[in-house]
Amino acid sequence: MKNRKSFIPIALLFVLLTALFIAGKTYLEGWGLDQGVLLIGNTFLFVITLLSFMIAVRGLNTTNPHAFVRSVYASIMLKLFITIIAAFIYIATYKKELNKPAFFTLMGLYLVYSFMEVSILTKMLKLRKNA
Repeated sequence: MKNRKSFIPIALLFVLLTALFIAGKTYLEGWGLDQGVLLIGNTFLFVITLLSFMIAVRGLNTTNPHAFVRSVYASIMLKLFITIIAAFIYIATYKKELNKPAFFTLMGLYLVYSFMEVSILTKMLKLRKNA
């Protein structure tokens, strides 16, 4: 239950960004951003961050410190490679219709989601009794 509460800031970020992307469609179009790409990309980043977070938390709950480090590295690598594969699929599919502003916005959101995930995991590690 405590692990679920720790993920709330990331879930709130997802809800806030989704609401902004839906409500600000005309504003986004003015900047050349495709609303559909942003919504799908934001959802993808949220789901992959959730998966990565679950892997890291599972390692955090072990008593072996090496298992925690391995799980964090595995979750980061999994997130990175799946995101790279998704980006290449998007680029290969929409070569000429590629929405570069939305693509680069999602690259920035990847960093935001990753930063939030790592900061939450760091706080959880500090609160751990046998850390």
